[in-house]
Amino acid sequence: MSFPTRIGVQLQPQHSPNYGHLRDAVRRCEDMGVDVAFNWDHFYPLYGDPDGAHYECWTMLGAWAEQTSRIEIGALVTCNSYRNPELLADMARTVDNISDGRLILGIGSGWKQKDYDEYGYEFGTAGSRLDDLAAAMPRITSRLGKLNPAPVRDIPILIGGQGEKKTLRMVAEYAHLWHGFTTTETYPDKAAVLDRHCADVGRDPSTIERSAGVEAGKGEDALLADAEALVGLGVSLLTIGVNGPDYDLSAAEALCRWRDNR
Repeated sequence: MSFPTRIGVQLQPQHSPNYGHLRDAVRRCEDMGVDVAFNWDHFYPLYGDPDGAHYECWTMLGAWAEQTSRIEIGALVTCNSYRNPELLADMARTVDNISDGRLILGIGSGWKQKDYDEYGYEFGTAGSRLDDLAAAMPRITSRLGKLNPAPVRDIPILIGGQGEKKTLRMVAEYAHLWHGFTTTETYPDKAAVLDRHCADVGRDPSTIERSAGVEAGKGEDALLADAEALVGLGVSLLTIGVNGPDYDLSAAEALCRWRDNR
């Protein structure tokens, strides 16, 4: 199974005290032909002023569902710890219906301790959070099958992470997409581990779409060379992150041109 090359943009919901900047940015992404608009699931900025302006993930996705009409939307990624699995499934189903079937349910085990501490969640350990995610995944998929009305489509599940023992096993079992936070150097080994997990669970690894991030910091030529190299390795969804308040989409526009002219 093969997937078309797609471009994602992660609109990082930080350092933008006016939500209108994000609304404008997601609409600009749609207009220029970006395939997927992501945000992230944190409560405070990840860099810059640690107490700077920031917005909540899933409330925003509901807004994006109404403010766009074509582009797929999702979180890169939702933190499993912050919501009951059944509630998260219901939230995803609802946003999928609002968007007429354009949601990607991105999920991971969580890692930012400040989010946990400030909002009263038990941080635990990396291992315990992964175990919690493993316990949540069958509950999420079960609830998605019970909700009335049902999702518009079989909501694609994206699992983020690259842990070889637990995370990639969950990808093999549950994910439609895998975002490994990998580079051209690290991707091949991690992909080989995922393929072995797929063999163990009896799944064709080619049915999992591969996703990776690209960065604009070294200039457009380096950005496009990195994108081309990742596609050559088997990645089809390439996502670039942009920060508020300006949400400069020039690199995303270059990636869309590159995609269209390949």
